[in-house]
Amino acid sequence: MATSLLKTSPLSVRTKLLHQTGLSLYNTSHGFYEEEVKKKLQQFPGGTVDLQKEDSGIGILTLNNPSKMNAFSGVMMLQLLEKVIELENWTEGKGLIVRGAKNNFCSGSDLNAVKALATPEDGMALCMFMQNTLTRFMRLPLISVALVQGWALGGGAEFTTACDFRLMTPESKIRFVHKEMGIIPSWGGTTRLVEIIGSRQALKVLSGALKLDSKNALNIGMVEEVLQSSDEAKSLEEAQEWLRQFIQGPPEVIRALKKSVSSGRELYLEEALQNERDLLGTVWGGPANLEAIAKKGKFNK
Repeated sequence: MATSLLKTSPLSVRTKLLHQTGLSLYNTSHGFYEEEVKKKLQQFPGGTVDLQKEDSGIGILTLNNPSKMNAFSGVMMLQLLEKVIELENWTEGKGLIVRGAKNNFCSGSDLNAVKALATPEDGMALCMFMQNTLTRFMRLPLISVALVQGWALGGGAEFTTACDFRLMTPESKIRFVHKEMGIIPSWGGTTRLVEIIGSRQALKVLSGALKLDSKNALNIGMVEEVLQSSDEAKSLEEAQEWLRQFIQGPPEVIRALKKSVSSGRELYLEEALQNERDLLGTVWGGPANLEAIAKKGKFNK
């Protein structure tokens, strides 16, 4: 009976969001009109979001607008969504590093766009657009790490929370400066920050009472490690080496593992268990599983 119920139980809306790529949090039923938002964002050019996909299965996503400390222009927000869609369909991908060009991570939103989109309606539309994008990013079947060099400010700080892990260089800093701007985080940063460091520490960070230099960030569990080098190229090499420990193995197994963790984080217990079962069906009896069985479980190396 129980087995029969599991096989026929319908997928919840939350489970569908995790199962299917291309689905977003908000749509027209929420008053969100994506194409209208895209037209507005297209009016604010500058910078690029670049993606390099390596044969090792590691992608490198670079926020490239150095004259403005890699702040997101409107066009860059659109490009970020395009890159997320590309990564959703990268079946050989296993890991992802997010970084900024010229030894800075990201200083948030370009103020030219912020000034022009000053009405509450525009703010809500931009909020929904970026929450959609960063939630899809967070759900990517890739193990992701933010490489924080220099400054991660405002929306840049929020972006780091959408990654599975964070690494900092010795002199780098993370600042949620929203309060000083008279607003609160709106790209999902508060929700994710509470999950990462807990509500009490999140209040300290968001209020500005706790400054996140690399030492403090490491102490409260905001970052996994402080890298040895602050040099742009060397710190990227360190981050790649750090990430490799998580992505040993076939991409289908790594991707199923990440999806399973995402469901455990976002779904109710029963839904997460059913999703875990479905994901198992994609790898049980597969090439990697059969090869491991043939080795007779010699994993103690």
